[in-house]
Amino acid sequence: MLDWKNRTAGADTAAAGGQPRGKTGASALGRVIGGVLGLYLLIAVIVGWYWSQEPEQFSVQQHVHSAAQSAKHQMVNGYTTVATLKQVARTLLDKPGGYLANDIAPPGLWLDNMPSWEYGVLVQVRDMSRALRKDFARSQSQSTEDPDLAKAEPRFHFDNTSWALPASEAEYGEAIKSLDRYLARLADPSSNAQFYTRADNLNNWLGDAATRLGSLSQRLSASVGQVRLNTEVRDPAQGDGGEVEIIEGGYETPWLQIDNVFYEARGQAWALAHLLRAIEVDFADVLAKKNATVSLRQIIRELEAAQETLWSPMILNGSGYGLLANHSLVMANYISRANAGLIDLRTLLSQG
Repeated sequence: MLDWKNRTAGADTAAAGGQPRGKTGASALGRVIGGVLGLYLLIAVIVGWYWSQEPEQFSVQQHVHSAAQSAKHQMVNGYTTVATLKQVARTLLDKPGGYLANDIAPPGLWLDNMPSWEYGVLVQVRDMSRALRKDFARSQSQSTEDPDLAKAEPRFHFDNTSWALPASEAEYGEAIKSLDRYLARLADPSSNAQFYTRADNLNNWLGDAATRLGSLSQRLSASVGQVRLNTEVRDPAQGDGGEVEIIEGGYETPWLQIDNVFYEARGQAWALAHLLRAIEVDFADVLAKKNATVSLRQIIRELEAAQETLWSPMILNGSGYGLLANHSLVMANYISRANAGLIDLRTLLSQG
């Protein structure tokens, strides 16, 4: 009798002070799910950090000689430029994490610096592939374009954020294969593939590069709002001729886009530096004749200086003479000097 009363009292105490078995199981399941999610987020952060590391610069001549030996190709004019373009494009697909701009799942979905870097590289790849198709591989404007380059150039211009049907990587991979076929034909003396190292061809491509760098310089400088003058032509008939309108702020890069513009500039500078190294080899005679070799090397130095390690965990946007650095303005300085060098180089090439 007493034992029955003790058991009853114990059950009541457990019901009053303890937790029901159902709630205990749910709480344990919640802890397990939370732990798994926490571990997943930690791994995603580590992987995302690793994927965000920019590829190192590679030795253009060393890579090209190694590639030519492995493929048993003969080194001819244009081989270094095409092989370098191929390697620059291949880096987009083979770097840690692969191509990230079209990722739809974490951690690639959360990253924006590396996709911006990829886009900068892709811009230079597109410009060079177009120059190959319309200038370097053709003797004159009425000549027939190379069939492999005609396939490569539009595929490099495919949407850079498409993840399926087809994916961007698939199109860029096919473009690289077209470059590879052109490269093999170029190295074959019996083939009809050509690469013309003329000053006018080089000048046309350098004009595109200068335009790209000029735009980047303006966008980077716009990370700090400035007072600017309105340079639009005014109509004297409306009575406002001769007046100068001051616009506060000017064109200012949105705060959330500052790091994207910065990394796009890093990507373009990385790709262009390698391509100019290749141009130095293939157009050595043209550059020497125009006394332009030193000018080209100075441009490469400016672009390579823009690739220095960034020690800050984020892109700072301080004022010009403030306590905090403004990384965009520093990058704009390198890009502007490289752009000025390109303008001088084009002047040398255009002279007789």
